[in-house]
Amino acid sequence: MNRRLRHYVCGSTSHDLAAMFRGAPRERRRFPSGVFLYDGENGRRVLFDTGYATGEWRTGWRGSVYRRLLPPRVDDEDDVAARLREDGVDPASVTHVVLSHLHPDHVGGVRRFPGATFVVSEGMLRTLATPTLRSGVLTGLLPEWFGDAAVRVLCDDEFSSREVGGVEIFAVDLFGDDQYLLVDLPGHADGHLGALVDGRVLLAGDAAWGSDLLPKAQRLRAVPRAVQFDADAYLRTARTVSLLADAGVNVVCSHDPLRERDLLD
Repeated sequence: MNRRLRHYVCGSTSHDLAAMFRGAPRERRRFPSGVFLYDGENGRRVLFDTGYATGEWRTGWRGSVYRRLLPPRVDDEDDVAARLREDGVDPASVTHVVLSHLHPDHVGGVRRFPGATFVVSEGMLRTLATPTLRSGVLTGLLPEWFGDAAVRVLCDDEFSSREVGGVEIFAVDLFGDDQYLLVDLPGHADGHLGALVDGRVLLAGDAAWGSDLLPKAQRLRAVPRAVQFDADAYLRTARTVSLLADAGVNVVCSHDPLRERDLLD
């Protein structure tokens, strides 16, 4: 099978750019929740994030607060399993699910992949151990079996330095073949991850609300800055990701409105 990387939209939210960035025009923008499926060698099928949960959320008052601040727009057809089947992909064929972080628009479809190996960072485990309202984690979205699922935990000291286009990144080679590097992109959440696929496409998660908004990171208003796990690290990550884009890497953030489904063509 030829290697391919496919993009799916699994729900969306919207926000006023002027409320996010100083000096931005009043513009309510839709932010799709992106999911990315990589078909690699040896039958590997790696899903990066899982989109929003469809149906009823049993997440209590924290979920109500979250949905008020960032109202999701989710229909039944936005379910990640439905998106995959629509594209001729059996959800049960997914071998690995990489979570960039644990916010609701990234973990809502976890329940669809009970047979996959989940790849998470040590920082995500710290968050799960002591979730707070500020962390934005709604544990009610995770299925009961998640704690007993097959999990690959990336420890903090596993990430090693390497250069991509003259830019230093810290990464873990998931399969040992340089095809799928998990990249430390700190700031937005504890243990926030990206993925450099085939050396060409960086799935940057929530390193920014959109790849075109990377230059605006330094103009975050007080509230969106306060909800970052580490606001200073968030700015440093934005600069690093911008340098990678300048070096020719195709940077794709999770909430980019992409026109093309295939990202390795």
